[in-house]
Amino acid sequence: MKLVALVSSGIDSPVATYLLAPKARELIFVHADNRPYAEEREIEKFLTLVAYLKKILPVKVRAFVVPHGTALETYIKHADRKFTCVFCKRMMLRYAEAIARGEHAQAIVMGDSLGQVASQTLQNIRVVEQAITLPILRPLLGFDKEDTIKIARKIGTFELSIAPAGGCVAVPTKPSTRARLEQILEEEKKVDVDELVRQAVAQKTLVTV
Repeated sequence: MKLVALVSSGIDSPVATYLLAPKARELIFVHADNRPYAEEREIEKFLTLVAYLKKILPVKVRAFVVPHGTALETYIKHADRKFTCVFCKRMMLRYAEAIARGEHAQAIVMGDSLGQVASQTLQNIRVVEQAITLPILRPLLGFDKEDTIKIARKIGTFELSIAPAGGCVAVPTKPSTRARLEQILEEEKKVDVDELVRQAVAQKTLVTV
């Protein structure tokens, strides 16, 4: 089975890929580059994690970086800011699905754990996942944060993930935790979602580490 994994530079998604790696014959990492809403150090952390995961995972690993800043900027300028995190996750899934289709992958892996942050409340997870039709695998969904941290320490990714890199400044002051699909669809009409996805995926770069 070939899987596409959305991998950030944080704690959760590297653990999610580690847990599902034994089920795959190949993992394709997709990382959304949030610059200018994130620091250069965030990309450097991701590259460090990729290099390490390539060493410890028992399957072939490739990784792509997809520019995400333009999509975020477009949404922030034209749509309701409180839904930015939901829009962001929906766009990331669209990038991952587009790459999965091209690579003939069967599913998308995410590091979500239920109720952890604004985009991971049950209602928002449901809205986010309806952006695509491929199956989404969430091995950490029922984990407490401490459960994930324990695994991250065990496999050696924890220290890499907590290296300082600053946060995403696109996150709104009061993000919506109970978005409704009809609300998000109305907001997404204010931007050209298909074109933003097309441009971002066309500009993806293969990571060489």
